[in-house]
Amino acid sequence: MMEVVKNDRELRELFRLVTSVKGVGPITSLLVIAHTNRFTKFRTWRKFASYCGVAPFPYQSGTSIKGRSKVSHFANKELKGILNMCAIAAIQNNPEMKRYYERRTEEGKNKMSTLNIIRNKLISRMFAAVNRGTPYVNVYEHAS
Repeated sequence: MMEVVKNDRELRELFRLVTSVKGVGPITSLLVIAHTNRFTKFRTWRKFASYCGVAPFPYQSGTSIKGRSKVSHFANKELKGILNMCAIAAIQNNPEMKRYYERRTEEGKNKMSTLNIIRNKLISRMFAAVNRGTPYVNVYEHAS
């Protein structure tokens, strides 16, 4: 797959933009580019997050029964697993994500729901970088 990316100018640019997000590696980039058909299959990052199984859906029945939000089990499990690994890598290597994860867990929030939020953040950053056409820039790094 890397040979195909190296030989195609558009794929090479997409690969560069997606890998500019901290926590997203080459394998994840290739899979995301393939599953989104060069970011043309899904209009928004939220639809892609739903496809991956990381978008939470509210659980309620009418007006009286309300439960926790849950993710759909009809998802691309391969992508979800890889995005989970990316989220863990982002927590370990990105100080911003690490602070966010630690703050939420100290507040008593569920660790898996926090990981799910980080997966969504990574997806939104990949789509933002591709839609803008510029690599992802960590604004918190430049602000301090």
